[in-house]
Amino acid sequence: MNNSNFSAWIGRRQETHDRISHTLVKRIATTLGEPTPGPGDALPPLWHWAFFQEPVPANELGRDGHPALGGFLPPAHNRNRMWAGSRIEFYQPLRVEAQATCVSTLLSVEEKLGRSGSLLFVTVRHEYFQDGQPALRDDQDIVYREPTPPRLSTAQRLPEGQWQESVEPTPTLLFRYSAVTFNGHRIHYDWPYVTETEGYPGLVVHGPLIATLSLRAFTRAQPNARLQRFTFRGVRPLIAPQTFQVGGCLTGSGQAQVWAGNEDGVAQLGEIQFSQGDRP
Repeated sequence: MNNSNFSAWIGRRQETHDRISHTLVKRIATTLGEPTPGPGDALPPLWHWAFFQEPVPANELGRDGHPALGGFLPPAHNRNRMWAGSRIEFYQPLRVEAQATCVSTLLSVEEKLGRSGSLLFVTVRHEYFQDGQPALRDDQDIVYREPTPPRLSTAQRLPEGQWQESVEPTPTLLFRYSAVTFNGHRIHYDWPYVTETEGYPGLVVHGPLIATLSLRAFTRAQPNARLQRFTFRGVRPLIAPQTFQVGGCLTGSGQAQVWAGNEDGVAQLGEIQFSQGDRP
């Protein structure tokens, strides 16, 4: 497919407004087993993914449960969707119960040929503002691949880390995370669909959930760190209910590496830049 077919999509923008509702924050906190921030408190890192979700009627969804493409995002021609990674800049935290705005811009659309066939890479920049001031910027990479057997292991073993936590991704956890983020992607909760249509051996753990737990483990190990930048990329899927680990290590002044995976190898890799000081 010629990349020029997608040139008209590049630069598309949409603006979404939301209130960082304390009610939804409480549901996120309960899902993740965390204390609930109060009104005016800082929203914990990556919880913004639960907000700014425009509801789409059921008759406007694709077969995978996502909104049908061809509106803001370009058509993907029945390919399977994956969140490949993000590059996130932290300026100041969003505050609970305050109004906020997200401005989304489609930065690039590119067709590539990989080992599994044709891949469509889409990068979207989400910029978040509160009280007219920038709070964070999140460049998300989404990949659409032709239906092929998923890669379930890798030769890259989990490194030895300075901190590590175990996570049991129960079907209930996956369902509740889908609910609080208003994520209709059926690979996370629909067993017949994920196994029979997309070829996974079980329910797939959300990439953003893995990233959230990886970053949480870092902030627990480094409680005085002020986040500046977090990048992560998916290597392979994790399948529930198999336990996985999130961990990491410091690699220099204000730098850390984080990862997630299990005995089948690394599933997600990330890098963090931070400064020292009390977190807001």
